Amino acid sequence: MNTQNKLSGKKVAILATDGFEQSELESPREALLTAGAKVDVISLQSGSIKGWSGKNWADEVRVDKTLEEVDAADYDGLVLPGGLINPDTLRQDKQAIQFIQGFFSDNTNKPVAAICHGPWLLAEAGVLQGRKVTSYASIQTDLKNAGAQWVDEDVVVDNGLVTSRFPDDLAAFNRKLVEEVCEGRHRI
Repeated sequence: MNTQNKLSGKKVAILATDGFEQSELESPREALLTAGAKVDVISLQSGSIKGWSGKNWADEVRVDKTLEEVDAADYDGLVLPGGLINPDTLRQDKQAIQFIQGFFSDNTNKPVAAICHGPWLLAEAGVLQGRKVTSYASIQTDLKNAGAQWVDEDVVVDNGLVTSRFPDDLAAFNRKLVEEVCEGRHRI
């Protein structure tokens, strides 16, 4: 199959707000678009959100839709970029957590990919019990307390749930993200 059309007809949401790690939003978005997916950047408010890179604010990214305008049922997958500010803000928003929970059910999950501090959102959503994951090392205790089995690997896949540690892992993260979205729903 042509790599450029691998995800043709698939629609993926990227949930982020101000303070997302620039590369952790832009690199997965580019990988998904290159594979043929339609990608929406979803946020708390319309307009644009500002990224973070290194120790400074970075570029703005246009928001395609707000949480009020979307439903998890409309998407084939979800990406949760890291950064420190972004997931910390989103995990305090009930609507954001409900949106994330919509990708998980009792017997099947849609592909969800979270990198760096992004898995904090999965802990808040209560979807990590018994799952093997990785993340930025400083949040491993939070993930373990949420019932996850935390490991230090560049990318971990557990029934459609893709996690990675930091921007250096983006190549492996993006490959697995595209692969899991291509596979579709995963039975638990």
